Amino acid sequence: MTIQLQKSLKATLLLYAAATSLFTTNVLLDRLAVSRSGNWVTVTSWIHRSGFYERQNASLFLTTTSQSNSVVHGHALPDLLFLQKAFGKTMQPTSITPYYYRASQTPDADDITITTQITSDRFGVFAKLVDSYQGPISVTVHVTDSPERRDWTLAELGALYSSHPLMSRWVDVHLIIDNFERQFNMWRNVGRLFARTDYVFMLDVDFIVCRDLRQRLHNDTKLMDILRKGETALVLPAFEYIDQKNGLDAGLFPSRKEDLLSLVDQGETSMFHSGWELGHGNTDYPRWYKTRAGEHYPAKTYQHSYEPYFIMKKQGIPWCDERFVGYGANKAACLFEIYLSRISLYVLSDDFLIHQSHMYPHEVRKNEACNLKARRYNRKLYTRFPNETCARWIDVKGSRTVAPCD
Repeated sequence: MTIQLQKSLKATLLLYAAATSLFTTNVLLDRLAVSRSGNWVTVTSWIHRSGFYERQNASLFLTTTSQSNSVVHGHALPDLLFLQKAFGKTMQPTSITPYYYRASQTPDADDITITTQITSDRFGVFAKLVDSYQGPISVTVHVTDSPERRDWTLAELGALYSSHPLMSRWVDVHLIIDNFERQFNMWRNVGRLFARTDYVFMLDVDFIVCRDLRQRLHNDTKLMDILRKGETALVLPAFEYIDQKNGLDAGLFPSRKEDLLSLVDQGETSMFHSGWELGHGNTDYPRWYKTRAGEHYPAKTYQHSYEPYFIMKKQGIPWCDERFVGYGANKAACLFEIYLSRISLYVLSDDFLIHQSHMYPHEVRKNEACNLKARRYNRKLYTRFPNETCARWIDVKGSRTVAPCD
């Protein structure tokens, strides 16, 4: 086979992969946007009802339940393509219950929903996030599928939700019940899918948003227009206390940039995970320190380990790859594909996040470090992930070169 023929064959395969991905995406978006008759349930009514998924053969079943009624009504979605998107790469069996608790407040469409994921050991820090944000939150709660753990977790969750007025007002809770720990990207996708606003803020639960972010963005017509176009994600710089004891009381966190800068100058706070520069370094913290109010700037040239926290339009942006399970590369994989979809990253000059200190499950981390199975799996997967993803996002028109795919 000649070199020219090999090149032609390679180009043909890449074009086929890109065309297939585009066709699948268009079909899925059409299915999500258009009401169906017969056996199809309209997505509008689907995502606004409490219920859970049950997988059987090649169909996806949505079942709605009522606290006061034991009768269960099922609606089959007998479409393999939809099933493949609806968490088809997750480990099975998994039960997903959207809107296990549904917030009493109906958010405006142009509001910003924090999407996050928690387990029972994060209920405390989650309550602090709810207190600080006071806006819509779509949270995925993982519950271990054993009678003892499940019953205890649901009881604790119910007590937290019913006793916390801001939570019952603002928080939609979606349950995932299975025996598979740390399917982080699938959990992220669940939270985003069932968010009830046009814009989402992908955030880990142990952070505090230290300004009135929602109101400030709503008052900034320029930034809202940028978000509305769906071509830009807005990055918030993340910080942590160097002495972890100082990060325990979120009520003492600075709310103004000048107060935070004073703590930075005193050596009390620094970039989040400063020991891993690749994780957040592209936010360009030295520039952020000097940037005046309202002067937002582009993040540094993208590199594949960058994993900031950001606000983006809910629709039209890639989902997190659900094959990444456990610690390592899961969030970076999300951003890599978002970047390849031509989303620009801009850093907000006035807003920031601070990490809440908490006790890590050291035994879990220790056991996983000894085992290394999950990290090795993710490392191996992420080694191949860029080439695979570039093939799916190849620029068939040649109008833009995407740097990681050169």
